[in-house]
Amino acid sequence: MGNRRTYGTNREDPVRGYADTAMEFPRLLALLLMVLEWTRPGLPSPLRPICDLRVLNHFIKEARDAEVAMKSCREGCSLSESVTVPQTTVDFEIWEKKNGSEQAQEVQSGLYLLQQALSLLRASVTATALQSHIDNSLRNLLSIHAVLRSLNIQEYTPPASAAELEGTWLVSTATDLLQVHVNFLRGKVHLLLLDAQACQQDVS
Repeated sequence: MGNRRTYGTNREDPVRGYADTAMEFPRLLALLLMVLEWTRPGLPSPLRPICDLRVLNHFIKEARDAEVAMKSCREGCSLSESVTVPQTTVDFEIWEKKNGSEQAQEVQSGLYLLQQALSLLRASVTATALQSHIDNSLRNLLSIHAVLRSLNIQEYTPPASAAELEGTWLVSTATDLLQVHVNFLRGKVHLLLLDAQACQQDVS
C-alpha cells in the first residue's frame, strides 16, 4: 500500500506494514464477494445495483455536469440541427394508470431519442471538454438500457422514424437538449426504477 515510512536503513516499518495488510484484507474480501455475486448463475448483469438508485443518481450528476459545461462553452458547442427529444413532464395520475410494460416502453423510447440526439451533438461539437461530457452521457444511457434488460423488461425496438413516437418535441440548441437529458433521468427513468417490483425484490 502506498508509500511506507522507512527508518534509516530503508527497512519497512513492521507495524505500519502489518496495518497496511490489515486494511487491505477487507478490500480484497469485498472485491472477491462482488465477483462471486456477479458471476453467480442466474444473474444476467452486474449492473443490477442501480436498483438502489445510487448509480442513477451518479448518472444524473454527470448529466448535470454536461449541462454546466455546455453553459460555460463559448465556441464549438452548437447543435447542427433540431432534434427530437422526449417530453419530460410527468402527469402522475396518467403515469400510475399505465402498467409496467407501458411505462417501460415510454422510458425506453425516451432513452432512444436522447441517445440519437446526443450522438448528433457529439458529432457537431468541437470543444474537447464538452465532447468528454457527452461521451459519459452516452455511456450512461447504454448502461441504463442494459439495466432495464437485466430486469426482464422487454427489449425496445425503435421505430423507423422518430415522428412515429408520441410525447416528443423538437429542440434546436445544445443547452435545451442537455436540460431535457437531466430532467428525463430525474423524472421518468427515476420513476420507472423506483416503481419496478423487480428492483424492490432484487435488493430485498
